[in-house]
Order: sequence, then C-alpha cells, then structure tokens
Amino acid sequence: MWWGVAAALLANVLYSAGFVLEKRALGALPEVTVRRPARLLRLVLGSPLWIGGSLALAAGFAAQLAVYRTLPIAAAQGLFVSGLVLLVLLSARLLGEETSGRERYALGAILLALLMVVLSLRESGADADTVGRDAPYPLILMVCVPALAAGVWLYSSAERNARHRHRLPTTGVEYGIAVGLLYGVSSLAVKGVSSHLTTGGVGASALALLRSPYPYLLLFTGAFGLVMSQAALQRCRASLIVPVCTTVTCLFTAVLGTLSFGEELPDEPLRLALRVLGTVLAVTVLLAMPKHDTAPRTPAGPRS
Repeated sequence: MWWGVAAALLANVLYSAGFVLEKRALGALPEVTVRRPARLLRLVLGSPLWIGGSLALAAGFAAQLAVYRTLPIAAAQGLFVSGLVLLVLLSARLLGEETSGRERYALGAILLALLMVVLSLRESGADADTVGRDAPYPLILMVCVPALAAGVWLYSSAERNARHRHRLPTTGVEYGIAVGLLYGVSSLAVKGVSSHLTTGGVGASALALLRSPYPYLLLFTGAFGLVMSQAALQRCRASLIVPVCTTVTCLFTAVLGTLSFGEELPDEPLRLALRVLGTVLAVTVLLAMPKHDTAPRTPAGPRS
C-alpha cells in the first residue's frame, strides 16, 4: 500500500513538471487551435521542450497504473490532488505566474487534505482497503460516453464564445471542466487497464484487454485530450486551468469510479471521516480558488 502512495506522489511530480514544461514550450510557439490539429501537432512536435514535457506526462501515466493496482480509487484521487501544490510552485518559479495570499492558504489546506487521506488508508487486516479489479463494460460505457460528449460540447462552446471579440477574456474554467471530463474518462480507462495487468500470460492479458472498452477510450481521450489541452494551456495560466481540470477529474473518478468498480469505503467511522472529509476538503478548496486571472496576459508567441 505504501509503495502505492509513493507511486502517486511520483506521478504528481511527473505530471506537474510535464504541464509546466509544455506550458513554457507553448509560450514560445505561434497560436495553436483545435480547428487546425495537424498544424498544432507539427508545431509541438518540433519543440524539444514540449517533447520533454510530454515524456514526463507519459511517465506519470505509467506511475498511475501502479497506483490503481494498490490503492482504492477515492484514496488515489485524494493523493493526486496534492500535485497541485507542486504545480503552483513550479508555475511561479519557472513561468512567472505569481500566487496570491488566498491561493497560498488554499495550498496549505490541500496539504492537510492529503494528510487526512493518507491516514485513512489501511494496508492489512480485516478492514484492509479493497481495490476493485473490474467493472461491467456496459456500465463503463454508460458512464463514459455521455461524459466525453459533454466535454467536447463544452469545449466547442467555449471556443465559440472566445471568438467573439466583444466578450470578456475567458478565465479558462470552461476549458478546464471540458478537459477534466476527458481526463476523468481516461482515469477510469487507466484503472481498467491496470486490472488486466495480471501475472498470467501476456497474450491472454492482451487479448482480454483488446476485448474491453478501455484501450479505445484511452485512444479517444488521448487524441482529443492532447489537442484540446494544448490549445487551452497556451491561452490560460497553468496554475488556473490545471486545478480546475484536476478538480473535475478527481470528482468524476472518485464518485463514478468507486461505484463502477464496486469499491467500498472504510467501515471504521474515524477512517471513513478522514477519507471523506479529506477528499471533500481538497475539492472544496479547489472550487473556491480564484477563477479569474487578474494578471496582465502575455502574448502566447508570434502568430502565423
């Protein structure tokens, strides 16, 4: 169990570093848009800094597989939230995105929430945390397909609104929610893939995985999430859009993932209170963080 906690913290480091590297790379590129995905991919793949960020995110994905093999979904989401602390610190140091006093208080509350979730875990014994291994495929599709449709629709709506010059500049909240829904589906797919990584034969495991919806959900969220997230990340502060995205992802995965994979919450009242209150505290703090970027915007780069 504890190496699962270590894997979650490692994933946080990799994800935070990856987002910051990609944001820095995007700042030096011409403006990208989802309406021209081929051009977007050509630009980002020509940036060594962006490739380094994407490799860090890929390594975080691998660490996430280990997390879902050892920790319940709700506990894992509480740990993943802690990565936002490092993200904000890196954004301030490397991107010049200063944090306000309110944001610093919020970071302290998130660390407290992380401690509560960790204390709610139990490694062995009769009340050891159960880790769900599989979920009915129709249920997974019933949960994921509407979420994907809602994410794409919301992002398209935000893009249409942003094109109206007389509207106020977007805060990034809509983009964060849209990408968060896609990443929530991706997180459930990662959980499903991890359940197929058994000690049995590689061929049998691969065949079972291909018969499941998980690899196809990962392909969809990977392709659309890549294009959507890069365009949004270029336009908005990383320290603003990523917390919104993470909040939606954690809520989606913790609630619907726990129900889909049949995982139970702790029986002991104290551990249950720590688990629930820690997760609720983290989500509440993130939702209460400032959603408007009051700092002057800097150009994303030369337009072409």
